[in-house]
Amino acid sequence: MNSLATAIRNQSARTLTHRVATTASTTCVRPTAAIRHYATVRKEHTSTSRTVNFVLGTGLLVGGVVGLSYAFDSRASIHKYAIIPLIHWTMDAETAHKVAIKCLKMGLSPWDTQEDDASLEVKLWNKTFSNPLGMAAGFDKHAEAIDGLFDLGFGYVEIGSVTPEPQPGNPQPRMFRLPEDKCVINRYGFNSEGHKVVEARLRQRIKRFLYKHTREGKDQTQDKLQQSSAESLVDQLSTNRSLRDDRILAVNLGKNKASTPESVDDYVIGVERLGPYADVLVVNVSSPNTPGLRSLQRKGMLEDLLRQVIRARDRLQSSYKPPLLVKIAPDLTDEELEDVSEAALATKVDGIIISNTTISRPKSLINKDNAKEVGGLSGPIVKPLALRALRAVYKHTEGKIPLVGCGGISTGQDALDFARAGASMVQLYSSMAYEGPGIAREVKDGIVKGLNGRKWMDIVGEDHRK
Repeated sequence: MNSLATAIRNQSARTLTHRVATTASTTCVRPTAAIRHYATVRKEHTSTSRTVNFVLGTGLLVGGVVGLSYAFDSRASIHKYAIIPLIHWTMDAETAHKVAIKCLKMGLSPWDTQEDDASLEVKLWNKTFSNPLGMAAGFDKHAEAIDGLFDLGFGYVEIGSVTPEPQPGNPQPRMFRLPEDKCVINRYGFNSEGHKVVEARLRQRIKRFLYKHTREGKDQTQDKLQQSSAESLVDQLSTNRSLRDDRILAVNLGKNKASTPESVDDYVIGVERLGPYADVLVVNVSSPNTPGLRSLQRKGMLEDLLRQVIRARDRLQSSYKPPLLVKIAPDLTDEELEDVSEAALATKVDGIIISNTTISRPKSLINKDNAKEVGGLSGPIVKPLALRALRAVYKHTEGKIPLVGCGGISTGQDALDFARAGASMVQLYSSMAYEGPGIAREVKDGIVKGLNGRKWMDIVGEDHRK
């Protein structure tokens, strides 16, 4: 028995010793393997995370660039189908107008990223510009958004009307949408910040341009520009007053309500003060919102007015004498249109803009409620009236005076209709409120398509030649 017990005790001891050795071995080896395994997994995870982060970061960056490129391209459909409806839903017409001006002024507006087709080139008033489409007066009244409008693709931007003294215009509300008709009624009443404010903006714009492009020292340039008169300042330019080689800037001149209806002094002062800064000057005698203004369209009064402003233009000390245009209403009778034509021929005015807004209310208007508002009506419904007046004036002047068509233009076909009726250039305004900032590119593309290989200047007045 003792031998058996001794054998059992020895066997148990050997087993226990083996287990302890095994446990010790496991205890020593397993942590090292675990650490190695964890390090391997972490390395793989870190590598994967870096790859994922790189892909995500690159995707976000590319997406952001593409998104911004899309948003700042005037052709982007988001402007027409999302932003414009949102603006109409949340803002009244005048507020939306102010917001648009601020965006254009601050560079927050889209750009026309495409080059103008060679067929759109216009040669007029000894100037060549890339396309015949202009922004009509009334949009940028105070010369705040000139460069933003050029960036939208307009070949011609007309600021104003500008009055000699500041005036607030008519009480609000004074601008109304007719969405079913895509028309607008406004009775702003020549709200203007006045000649001095607009002249300061135009002058500062030119000074920045010269300061940027001069080769002289900065301090010397700054002093020189600061002391320059209006005439000597603009005579330093090697380009148009628009500051773009292929675009032109027009200044539309109005008169204060406090002035007597028959007085032309406000226009003469406008020529003297703002003439040096303009590629083109426009005398506005057709706004329906200034009492007595349209009486200046009568033959005798208009002829006297044009002679006086032309003399004022010719007295400008700057080497460049801007062409002078007159803007008339679409509501004139055939006899009155003939009188305007005769006055234009007699005074050798440089052009006629046809036309301003209408005081009529065609029966075809769908929105009857806002149509009751007093003011000038603009939009597609004005097109037949403007075309009638344009054809009459082209016929009376025998095509000797350049005409600018305006009224109801929202497509390339509309622009072509005006060209064939005798317009060397066309303007729009109201259609941008409904179609968005891409309207300029859209109209230009429509013109090119309609020309079918021909040139814009070749079709001007084509209907009369037929």
